[in-house]
Amino acid sequence: QVQVVESGGGLVQAGGSLRLSCAASGSIFSISTMGWFRQAPGKEREFVAAISWSDRWSGVGTYSDSVKGRFTISRDNAKNTVDLQMNSLKPEDTAVYYCAYKRMVVAEYEYWSQGTQVTVSS
Repeated sequence: QVQVVESGGGLVQAGGSLRLSCAASGSIFSISTMGWFRQAPGKEREFVAAISWSDRWSGVGTYSDSVKGRFTISRDNAKNTVDLQMNSLKPEDTAVYYCAYKRMVVAEYEYWSQGTQVTVSS
């Protein structure tokens, strides 16, 4: 089993920044993918960003069009986390954000965080 623990989130004004962090522990496979998703009230959960890594490399992040150029996903090797740096936040970014882990070779995300609220005020 894999435990996925998320931290960060909070309140921020439009145009501001927040940084989310996610750590996966347990039976981690050597090649992994971590994704960020969000769900706004009344909306379906949507993909935000993802990155894959091993102990030797980290891949380039992929992003939804709605956050591209504003959000950056990165692997922090020192902290053993995957972070989501969110800049130029907009009210429409308000949602519960989740991180999720999967083995790179499988199609579906396997383990999910508890979620954290991100609220962007106008």
